[in-house]
Amino acid sequence: MRKTFSLTVLSCLVAGMFAISTFAEELTFVAPVLGSNPGITIAGVPSGGAPWVVKHAFAVLTDDGRLRVDVRGLILPSTGNTGPVTEVSASVVCSDTVAATSVAVPLTKDGNAEIHAKLQVPSPCFGTVILVRVAGVNDTTLSAPGPWIAASAVAKDSDDN
Repeated sequence: MRKTFSLTVLSCLVAGMFAISTFAEELTFVAPVLGSNPGITIAGVPSGGAPWVVKHAFAVLTDDGRLRVDVRGLILPSTGNTGPVTEVSASVVCSDTVAATSVAVPLTKDGNAEIHAKLQVPSPCFGTVILVRVAGVNDTTLSAPGPWIAASAVAKDSDDN
């Protein structure tokens, strides 16, 4: 099953790279996005208080600050939906510091969201991580983004050396 998942992720990444090949000269970062677990802090931002899972998602950041994060099936496995979370935003982390955060976008009850933003980020952005953060609860936008519930990661198969 892990090999199937890894092959699926790899196929999606290759397809995504092909689809954005017109931007190849300015591409800085592309990575899958995974759900969070409680008790993890990245760049001073704590993870949510419950585990989150993602059916599939990816993040792309270009060197001129164009950010695209597409998530499908970002849910709380305990409820099978997003619970009270109705909006998310994305923060770009460079060198263990939050460099910029997008505006809030809707998160469907099925856990689907698309974030497209033009952000001011350092170039180059060392140690890039994209955090998907709680930005709205019960249809009310928060005054500041909350905890992260998904983040970019490098996929590694258990058979890799």
